[in-house]
Amino acid sequence: MDPVSILRSGDEKFHYSDGSHRWIPPNPDYDQEVWDEQVRQHKHGHLRNEQPKVRIQRLV
Repeated sequence: MDPVSILRSGDEKFHYSDGSHRWIPPNPDYDQEVWDEQVRQHKHGHLRNEQPKVRIQRLV
């Protein structure tokens, strides 16, 4: 199972309704390079804040 992240307040602008990331800026006048960097940082935030949903135990 893939890890699931939690949407925080303010994350809506970076996601489509299906939860996928929005790589096209919401405003056509918005600088694409700036938007790309903001989405990258947002995705990195998901990774930093994720907690494992399943505990894995090693059988010896």
